[in-house]
Formats: sequence, C-alpha cells, structure tokens
Amino acid sequence: MKRRNASLLGNALMGLGLIVMVVGVGYSVLNQLPQINLPQFFAHGAVLSIFLGAVLWLAGARVSGHEEVCDKYWWVRHYDKRCRRDRQNHG
Repeated sequence: MKRRNASLLGNALMGLGLIVMVVGVGYSVLNQLPQINLPQFFAHGAVLSIFLGAVLWLAGARVSGHEEVCDKYWWVRHYDKRCRRDRQNHG
C-alpha cells in the first residue's frame, strides 16, 4: 500500500474510532437519564463500542504511522524494552 493511501486509511480508521467512542459515551450517559426511555439492552453495547472505538483508533494509528506518539509516554519510555537506553547484552 502506498504511503498516501495508508495515511488516508489510517486517518479514516482513527476518525471512525473517535466517532464510535463518542457515540458510545453519549449513549451511556443518555441511558442514565430516567426521562429518556432508552432500552437497557443497548447499554452494554454502548460500553462495548467505547472499547471497539479505541481498537479502531489504535489500528488507524498503526496503519497511518502515528504510533510513534506513544513513545513519548512516560510508562512506555521507562518500562518498554524497545525504548530503554540501557541496552546491555547479557550472555
């Protein structure tokens, strides 16, 4: 896949993931209001859609090449073996 197409696909997946997450959070919040009689059956699906949106977001970041942003996080820098500076060969 060409770089431009990969970037477009990744950005589309990231956008779709964001929309799915926002809709899931919105439905979960609206479901708590007693004035609006929304079916409880979809409440579990709304919570699932938040996680599904996050997975779509991460897949889009991976495809489009935006995953380098995660290297700036403290947890990844200090505890991920790939990001450590103290590379010592034991053996």
